[in-house]
Amino acid sequence: MLRRTVLAAAALAAATALALTGCTGGGAPTPAASGTPDPNASVAIRLVLEPSNLDIRQTAGAALDQILMDNVYQGLVSRTPEQKIVPALASAFTKSPDGLTYTFTLREGVTFDDGQKLTPEDVVWSLTQHKTQSGWTNASDLSRVKAITAEGQTITITMNEPDSMLLWDLSGRAGVILKKDDKVDYKTKANGTGPFLLTSWKQGDSITFERNDAYWGTKAKVKEVVFDYIPDTQAALNAAQSGEVDVVTGFDANLTDQIEANGDYKVVLGKSTDKGTLAMNSHDRWLQDKRVRQAIRQAIDHDAVIKALGSGQTLYGPIPELDPGYEDLSSVAPYDPEKSKQLLKEAGASDITLTLTIYNGYGTTIPQILVSDLNAVGITLKVNAVEFPTWLNDVYINKDYQLSFVLHTEARDFGNWANPDYYFTYDNKTVQDLYQKSLSATTDERAADFLKQAAKIVSEDMAADWVYNGASVVAVGTNITGMPSANVNERMNLAEISKSKG
Repeated sequence: MLRRTVLAAAALAAATALALTGCTGGGAPTPAASGTPDPNASVAIRLVLEPSNLDIRQTAGAALDQILMDNVYQGLVSRTPEQKIVPALASAFTKSPDGLTYTFTLREGVTFDDGQKLTPEDVVWSLTQHKTQSGWTNASDLSRVKAITAEGQTITITMNEPDSMLLWDLSGRAGVILKKDDKVDYKTKANGTGPFLLTSWKQGDSITFERNDAYWGTKAKVKEVVFDYIPDTQAALNAAQSGEVDVVTGFDANLTDQIEANGDYKVVLGKSTDKGTLAMNSHDRWLQDKRVRQAIRQAIDHDAVIKALGSGQTLYGPIPELDPGYEDLSSVAPYDPEKSKQLLKEAGASDITLTLTIYNGYGTTIPQILVSDLNAVGITLKVNAVEFPTWLNDVYINKDYQLSFVLHTEARDFGNWANPDYYFTYDNKTVQDLYQKSLSATTDERAADFLKQAAKIVSEDMAADWVYNGASVVAVGTNITGMPSANVNERMNLAEISKSKG
């Protein structure tokens, strides 16, 4: 059974700053701060896109996961920035060798923000809602679950068939534990179990968290975190230089010298699962020809893209380095303009015109590169920069496009390539079968191997071009420690962030 994957709307609306990030090293540590940590400190963090509402159950988009997961809402398990599954509301968990039974030991003494005790009944109810409520995001992630039961503090999940993604999904939205039959207005408020309380939302400006002093685990190291929503990169730089923010996420690596000039900030590069994807509509007259798709891929100078962005690494397939199944596929379609011209000639597609439909918040860097590179091999590329609602309707829903560029931030989202109804329009039975085999695998190694095989086929089919692997580019105040640096566009656990006096 195919999973329903939701496009991260926040990724689409991540403005120019996110479109200008790449990926270099791993989760580099943030700079060591001098001075004494201040437990009463307030930390201001610049983010790019503000969520439309706060309902983690039904509102898609990485803007919610980025701030609410781990900090306010939790599941039985969580994930580290390096994508390792770790205990959260469960103190321990096990998986049977056949992959059909998962057991979790629920922690004692956990309370929700409103003071109510977390019970096993809350867990069973929450996971059942995630599975059965079609209007909840990621509902299909639990499609292979047969039953969810509780006996004392032991939660048992039994499966109809193995699902190698189950623990991963439980570490995300599909595993968020809520209070049974809670009456909170989820669109404007929250009632979670995490280290922070959501205390205010000034729409169009900021969201504020305060330390949860009743938190079951180690208490947050600062009293307050304020997320300031500043879409414009230059405005964010100005805010940093005037001391209005302590951390700038979604930063443009090309501005490193400017923000580091006075010694108050250090730019840190971390890995991410952001994939700058050039989608190609296989239903189009020209793009249904594999030779044309290959010509487009081999016309793009990926190394020059990384140089223009100021950071990053190339990506020649649908799986980034942080995800299972990654393989270096650079040999599949290397930069070769002369080969591109030859392929276009063979396809009878010399001197054609194509249109790139792109969300206008991504800026001009990537479109300009694509226009130049494709023009050099005889393809005239017209850029149709549109507002996000237009992109969503025309491209994502109606598949009315030729080429489109999107920064996909979601981790482990290969399932999109196994879904012929997704806007990519890619339909390959072998890939779909391999993906199902990866889900049914009972070991991580076998699951990753099936994904690796499938990803290579997708790349060899020239289903799209992966222009670059985006990064977490974060400018961190030199008096700040504990700021995550890997995959912060998707989510960031701020329990360890600290701010020094002076």
